[in-house]
Amino acid sequence: MKAFLIGLFFLFAVAVLSGIGLLLFPLVVVLSIFLRIILSFALLVFFIWLLGKFIICVWDWVFKKN
Repeated sequence: MKAFLIGLFFLFAVAVLSGIGLLLFPLVVVLSIFLRIILSFALLVFFIWLLGKFIICVWDWVFKKN
C-alpha cells in the first residue's frame, strides 16, 4: 500500500509540473524572443565599439610611422 501511494504521489507531481510547464510555455517563447532582441542589440553595440577601436589603432599606427 505504501508503494502504491508513493507511485500515485509521483504521478500527481509529474502531472502538476507538466501542467505548469505547459502554462508557462508562451512566457518562455516571449522571453526567448525578447532575449534574442537584447542579445542582437548588445552584439551590434559591441561590434560598433570594436570597429571604433580598430579605426583608432590603425589611425595611431599610420600617423606615428610618418
